[in-house]
Amino acid sequence: MSLTVQAPPTRRAVFPFTAIVGQEEMKLALLLNVIDPKIGGVMIMGDRGTGKSTTIRALADLLPEIEVVADDPFNSHPTDPDLMSDEVRERLSRGEQLPIAHKPIQMVDLPLGATEDRVCGTIDIEKALSEGVKAFEPGLLAKANRGILYVDEVNLLDDHLVDVLLDSAASGWNTVEREGISVRHPARFVLVGSGNPEEGELRPQLLDRFGMHAEIRTVKDPAKRVEIVEQRSEFDRDPIGFLARYQAQQQALQHQLLQAQALLPSVTIEHQLRVQISQVCSELDVDGLRGDIVTNRAAKALAALEGRVTVTVDDIRRVITLALRHRLRKDPLESIDSGYKVQKVFCRVFGLEEAVGENGAVAARA
Repeated sequence: MSLTVQAPPTRRAVFPFTAIVGQEEMKLALLLNVIDPKIGGVMIMGDRGTGKSTTIRALADLLPEIEVVADDPFNSHPTDPDLMSDEVRERLSRGEQLPIAHKPIQMVDLPLGATEDRVCGTIDIEKALSEGVKAFEPGLLAKANRGILYVDEVNLLDDHLVDVLLDSAASGWNTVEREGISVRHPARFVLVGSGNPEEGELRPQLLDRFGMHAEIRTVKDPAKRVEIVEQRSEFDRDPIGFLARYQAQQQALQHQLLQAQALLPSVTIEHQLRVQISQVCSELDVDGLRGDIVTNRAAKALAALEGRVTVTVDDIRRVITLALRHRLRKDPLESIDSGYKVQKVFCRVFGLEEAVGENGAVAARA
C-alpha cells in the first residue's frame, strides 16, 4: 500500500493535518476514531473560526487509500464479509471474480437541508414492480461507507435525521424500506459532527449517542495566533511547497495510524482498570453503559496509537473526559462539563492526587 500523501496536481490541495497548531483534544479524538471506528464518532463543539472543518478535511486527506470492489456503489471490501454489500456476497458465493480498485477514503459532507431520501437512498418502486428488480439509488450513507461522514452545524440538523445517522453509525448498516421492498447496505463510517453552542445544543439523548465530545476554544496566546495566521497565509500563497515541507511528517503519521489499526486487536486492559472505569461512570451517575464501553475502547486505541499492547492509567486519564463529559447532564438546560467533574472523580477512584485546572487539565501522580 502506497504511503505517498502529497496531493497530485489534479487534486485540490488540503491543509496538512500535521501542520495544524493546537486543538490537541479534537485531533486526538479524531485519530482514535480512525483507529477504532466503533468508538462511535466525535461531536466537536466550539467557537466559530477555530479550524473544525479544516482539521476534519485534513484528516481525510491524510488517510491511506482503501481496497474496494471496483463496480460496487457501497465501497465494499473485496475480502472482509462484514464490509460487503449483500450483492457482493452473492457474487462471491457464485465464484465470481471481483474487480478490485484502490480509492482515497471519502469525506462526505452532509448539507443541512438534506432530505431523508438524499441521506439514506431511494427505491424506484415503478422499476421494481415492472421489471422485478430492486432498483436502488444510493444516498450519502452509501458514499460514506468506510469513510468519514461530516455534519457541520449538527445542532441545527433535524432530530429525525440525526437519529438516522446515529443508528447507521452504531449498527454499521443502512436499511431502506418502501412499499414492502427492503434494501440494505453496509454503512460503516466515522461520524463527525461540529457546531457552535451559541446556536443551540443537541438534546442530551442524542449527545449520548456520540462516542466522544471534544471542546475547542479560540486560541488566546498571541504568539500562537500569529503562528496560525502565518501558516495559513503561507499555505494559501504556495500550497504545493507548503505540503512538500510537511510530507515526511504526514507519511510518518499515516504509517503510525496503519500500525495502530493492526496492533489494536492485541491491546489488553487489566480487569481492575475496567472495574475502576465503571466505578467512575457509576459515581458520575452516567446512564447506560455507553460511557464504560467508549472509555475502554478509546484507552485501547490510544495505547495502539503509541505502539503499546497494555493500557495504562494515564491512557484512561487522557480519554475519559472526552468519553464522559457529555453524558453527565440530566437537565437539557445544564451546560456540558468542561472536564473538571470527570477528572475529579477519576483522581479519587484511581487514587491519584488532584491538580485540576479550570479547563479540566489534570496533573496527577500516585
